[in-house]
Amino acid sequence: MTAPMTMEYEPSFSAIVRDEARFRLWYDAALPRVYRYLVARSGGDDALAEELTQQTFVEAIRQRDRFDGRSDVVTWLIAIGRNKLVDHYRRHGRDERRQGQLITDHQLRADAPWQASETRVAVADAIAQLPADQRLALLFRHLDGLAVREVAAAIGRSEKATESLLARARDNFRRAYGGRTDA
Repeated sequence: MTAPMTMEYEPSFSAIVRDEARFRLWYDAALPRVYRYLVARSGGDDALAEELTQQTFVEAIRQRDRFDGRSDVVTWLIAIGRNKLVDHYRRHGRDERRQGQLITDHQLRADAPWQASETRVAVADAIAQLPADQRLALLFRHLDGLAVREVAAAIGRSEKATESLLARARDNFRRAYGGRTDA
């Protein structure tokens, strides 16, 4: 007979994967967080977010022995998901159907919800016009708040090349966003 699990005892990820009941509880708790992260960065594309979420969990189970416990398991999963997203954009470099959302609080006006909606659409349209590598770098930098060094590592470029990519992305975004007719 095994001792009951207490709140102080936190089983390893490998132990969770081996126990079907524990895994189900853990999976049900972790899935929404990973999915929300990915759907927000895939332009609201539910199908893409679902596919990447599935790939994330499969990869996590495959690599479970690499989890060292220095972070929360969901943080580790989100890092895997981010890599899956980068891989997707690399494979589909010019696929303009994928778009992200880059909306800051100062762009939205609480007193005019219709303007917020129009701004959201204009920003999404401007981002959709960017090449995939620029879009991804811009989203990682400004939506995720990653440092340039972290963006560079995520997309597999040097810091200098990433800074240049971000500068082009900002210029192209300004041009695309500035060309809207409702401004």
